[in-house]
Amino acid sequence: MSESLEIQVTVNGQVYRRTAEVRMTLADFLRGELGLTGTHLGCEHGVCGACTILVNGDAVRSCLMLAVQADGADLMTVEGLATGQELHPLQRAFQENHALQCGFCTPGILMTAYAFLRDTPDPDESQVREGISGNICRCTGYAPIVQAILQVSKDPSP
Repeated sequence: MSESLEIQVTVNGQVYRRTAEVRMTLADFLRGELGLTGTHLGCEHGVCGACTILVNGDAVRSCLMLAVQADGADLMTVEGLATGQELHPLQRAFQENHALQCGFCTPGILMTAYAFLRDTPDPDESQVREGISGNICRCTGYAPIVQAILQVSKDPSP
């Protein structure tokens, strides 16, 4: 039997207190224990970026972090971007620019882009490409993703 600990995390503004096995990844905790399935697991080695979320404001690969390490942390997942039925400007820009095809990588790229634009509010194309370089997309060729991020940087209003 594996050891478990009780943890408390705030995810998208809501406080959760749950028991987590000490070896459970944060990605598995979000998906399995909290039912937040927007965070996708791709490579499970921290390479693809599909599982990127914000931990205390920093973009983090949730497959590389244990749930127990997040005890007391403030987390933001892709489910936290929209306000009710109102899409976040990044989500709308991805839709308008056809910046997704299969959609598997999209949650991780959205979270990476969200943190990137917070830290670099007026990027040029090369900065955007560098900012999302840790996220792998096999469908789009990145051009529409870059265009969507640039669109939001020019007009971030909801």
